Formats: sequence, structure tokens, C-alpha cells
Amino acid sequence: MARTTLAAAPATPVGPAPDTGGRRLPRTLHPVAWWVWALSLATAVSRTNNPLLLFLVLAVLGYVVTARRTEAPWARGFKYYLYLALTVVAIRVVFRAVFATGITPHDHFLFSLPHIPTPDWYAGIQLGGPVSLEALLSAATDGLRLACMLCCIGAANTLANPKRALRVLPGALYELGVAVTVAISVAPQLVQSVQLVSRARKLRAGRTKGLKALRGIAVPVLEDALERSLRLAAAMDSRGYGRAGTATRRSRRITGALMLLGMCGLCAGAYGLLDASAPAFLGLPAMGVGAVLCVAGLRLGGRRVTRTTYRPDPWRLPEWAVAGSGVLSAVLLFANLGYDPAQLNPTYYPLTWPGLPLVPTAAILLAGTAAFAAPPPHPLRKAGPA
Repeated sequence: MARTTLAAAPATPVGPAPDTGGRRLPRTLHPVAWWVWALSLATAVSRTNNPLLLFLVLAVLGYVVTARRTEAPWARGFKYYLYLALTVVAIRVVFRAVFATGITPHDHFLFSLPHIPTPDWYAGIQLGGPVSLEALLSAATDGLRLACMLCCIGAANTLANPKRALRVLPGALYELGVAVTVAISVAPQLVQSVQLVSRARKLRAGRTKGLKALRGIAVPVLEDALERSLRLAAAMDSRGYGRAGTATRRSRRITGALMLLGMCGLCAGAYGLLDASAPAFLGLPAMGVGAVLCVAGLRLGGRRVTRTTYRPDPWRLPEWAVAGSGVLSAVLLFANLGYDPAQLNPTYYPLTWPGLPLVPTAAILLAGTAAFAAPPPHPLRKAGPA
């Protein structure tokens, strides 16, 4: 009887073998580092009204997101934040044109809208009238600053996984962290749902653009959002979320008192720092005491929550570099060192071309080094041949 021998085929790896070649291994950066970087850059944006610096911030955000986003479907939603930013700028310009405040003889007249008379109690604001170029440019710059802040939040949502950020919160803030995480993850989930529904309509040769396609896209997206909510509720219920803690009534009262006194200390410290005529003990001492009381309240309240973390995200040198680049950028724009503060907020009366100060430009470019300091993300792993 003939015997058949089968040679064992070599195992095919699921994904491509990592070829370091002296390069850093791909891994996911700590989500808190991305949020610190994005919020610091948004703080720096709030300091300036220079359109050249604001466009530079958008360029830095686009470059970092393109270089360090993952292959997740929700990580491709940065363009939707750009659409929202353009909408904000357009609304700001339209409102400035409709609610006009008049022009001076030195302004550049563009067009005039029909004037609508207003009652006496509505004095100070007029509907319609002449519109100048200076007014529209000023409104567009104000809208551009708000648009940059929205794009900073969008970059954080694109680069960081909000569900992984929940694991680093203190135990006392676990319930609040879950609510914040669910609220933050709404935008990425809606982006993913819109992409899936649009792809399905393309496969079925359906209309994907125009008002007629809105009904066919909005209803499945809302249905998918409801199903995600039900799955989240079932998962939280199966994991025992909302169970009663082991804290006594006395410990809960002490925790509440510490947190209340700590927040009062922080408010008093902030008031002392902002008001130069306030007593000295209302400044840094009050803020320090309030911070200590808040930390004590969080530690005491976190004892009733017992959680374990599977494979915690490490905080290493790349995390320090990414977070530090954003914080240093904000500090340089608030320090007013090496440049004229008036260059951060140029005026359009009279109409002049804004300047580009060197130190703020270098500070914003410094925030762009996060694209090099952060490790490369994990590539999309595809199954090999059977």
C-alpha cells in the first residue's frame, strides 16, 4: 500500500516581520501625551490673532496627524474637523456682514446689504448696511482662531484612543471618566459610521452626495449609534459597573469635605494670582493647599474602587518629548520674550499685511517635532496566504 508523505509547509506570519534596521519599533503613544500636546497647542492658539501663525498651526496639525495617525477607521476623521472649521469661519463672516456696525471713510467698501431698521431698545446693533474689507478680514481671523482650537481637539481625537485614556484616571474619577470618555468617543464613532454607510451605498450604486442622499445616510448612522449605545450598556452591566463600593458613610463625608475645601483653595489661589491687590496668602500658598487637599480627597475616594489594568501604556521618553513640545510652545507664546506682543494681534485698521514674528513661529514649529518624537504607529496587519 502506497504511503503518502506530506511536507509540513512553513508557517506564514500574520503580518510582515518587523525589520528594525536601527529604527524604532512601532507602538502606540500614551493617549495622555497626545492630549497634553493638543491642549497646549490650543492654549497657544488662544494667545494670538495673527492669521499667518494660525495657518502655520493648521499646517503643523495636518502634518503630525498625517505622520502619526493609526490605521483605525475613526483615525481618518480629521478632515471632518477641517470641514467644521471652514463652517465656523464662514458663519463668523456671515454674521459680521449681516450685523454690521458701519464703516469709516478710510475703509475699503465692498458691498451694501439692505438695511433693516431696529427699535430703540436694540440700539448699538444694526441689521444690514455697508460692508468693508477690513470688517470681513477681522471676522475671518476671529473665526480662524476658533477653527484652529477645534482642529487641535480633532487632532487629539484622531491620534489618541480615548478609551485607553480612561485607564490612567484616578479611581475616584472613574465614573466621571467613563462619562467623559463616552462623550469624547462620539465624534470618532460617528465618523466611522458615516464611512461605513457611505461605502455600503457605493457598493449598492446608491447616491452618496446631495440632499437626497442625506436621508439614506442619516438614518443608518443614527441606528448604528443606538446599537453602539445598547452594546456599551450591556458591556458595562456585564462587568459590574455601578456596583456599590465598600466605603463607609464617614469616609464619604471626609472625601467630600476634602474635595470641597480643595476646590475652594484652588479658586482662592487663582483669584490671588489674577488680582495684584489681593493678600499674599491668597496666591500660591492657597493654591498649593487646595491642590494638596484635592489629591488627598482623590486618594481617599479611590480606595473604594478596585480596578486592574491589563498591559498599561508606558510613559517613556517619546511621551515626555511630545507633551513637552506642546507645553513649551504655549509657554513661549505667553512669555512675551524676544518679540513684540503686538505682532501676535495685528490690526486691520488701517489695512496692513501682518508680520511673522520669529519666536512664535519657532514655537509653533517646535510643536511640529511631535511627528518625529513620537514612535511610528502599528501598521495595518494583513493575513498572509493560506
